[in-house]
Amino acid sequence: MWLLLSPTRLEAPFLEGEPFTFLAWKGLKGEGFVYLETGIGKVNAAMALAAYAAKNPVEKALLFGLAGAYPGGPSLGEAVLVEEEVEADLGLKEGLEPLGFPALALGNKRYFNRFPLDPGLTGELARGLGLKVAVGLTRDLVSETPEEALALARRWGASLENMEGAAFARACLALGVRGAELRALSNPAGVRDKAHWRTKEALSALARAVRRLLAEEGGARRPPG
Repeated sequence: MWLLLSPTRLEAPFLEGEPFTFLAWKGLKGEGFVYLETGIGKVNAAMALAAYAAKNPVEKALLFGLAGAYPGGPSLGEAVLVEEEVEADLGLKEGLEPLGFPALALGNKRYFNRFPLDPGLTGELARGLGLKVAVGLTRDLVSETPEEALALARRWGASLENMEGAAFARACLALGVRGAELRALSNPAGVRDKAHWRTKEALSALARAVRRLLAEEGGARRPPG
């Protein structure tokens, strides 16, 4: 059973199920999944996952949605899996490590600004869906110019920009949830002129990937014979 999360319902128009409300969040219950619309931004994504996981068992979670493409990154309209998220607006411009305070500590492992998604689950999905993997960068304030986007991409080695991924990845680590992230590139990061965006193509790529994921989940759940 998947817990599916997207920042807005606009990114999940293809999902069908029984509507329900969980605390502050609207969602759907369908075959093989529960879906929640988290709302935009890091806090909303982390709150939705943590609140739901506190009341319900979560086998695996997928955050999916649109993202901005950095120069040299994935093509517009392409869907990719994110293997690691960078929280780029936490601490100094160089991150938290120069300050000596980790954002998360689990045993002997300290995480500053980089948070991996579940490598086994991500690899499994990449192979099954035939998708590339990429490094994502998360900020509450998106890039407003191509120059700003390029500087962030070079500083952190990221391929795409979003507003939720690092919070989702960090929450998954803290909660012990197997988490994966799927993004489709709708626009060049830092370009606000929508004439250069490919939102329709990106939404179609998201729909294809999530539908295939759920179809494979349904096949795996059916008894043989």
